Amino acid sequence: MAGSIYDDWNTLVANQALNSAWYPSRMDAEQRRQTKHGLLCFLSGIEPKDQFEGMLAAQLLASHNAAMECYRRAMLPEQSFEGRRETLSQANKLSRTYATLLEALNRHRGKGQQKVTVEHVHIHDGGQAIVGSVEGGGTCLNAEEQPHALRHATGQTLRREDEGRQALPFARNGKR
Repeated sequence: MAGSIYDDWNTLVANQALNSAWYPSRMDAEQRRQTKHGLLCFLSGIEPKDQFEGMLAAQLLASHNAAMECYRRAMLPEQSFEGRRETLSQANKLSRTYATLLEALNRHRGKGQQKVTVEHVHIHDGGQAIVGSVEGGGTCLNAEEQPHALRHATGQTLRREDEGRQALPFARNGKR
């Protein structure tokens, strides 16, 4: 229910979520039971995989309930203009909080928004293209001194201190 293997934690988070809802005094016992059942269905529907996801699910529920209550109060006929404006402002903030929490849950689950860059490229007849990220580097400052291809060295091998090792066919002076 709240992403934990511990029942005490799951019960604590579920009770916090249930206590975040508004239960009007005119609500009868059956309506209250249905409301609580619906709230618990939401928590289990999120399917939290760990305690962090369980807390986010409870906060999603609480922010949704609070936003909906603000929207309800804004529409009361006896609500003043200032009261309506304030409750709609609070509902807006709570709705943005809900969206931020949902984004955090998706990022935590690895479903965050990915960035795709599309660029227009012309490839003419006989041309070649690379699809992917191209990065610089690996260039040699003295490229003119470098051979253009490797070749087989048929001459004598280089002197070495350890006769037990294999000979190197060419010299290496630490430069690449």
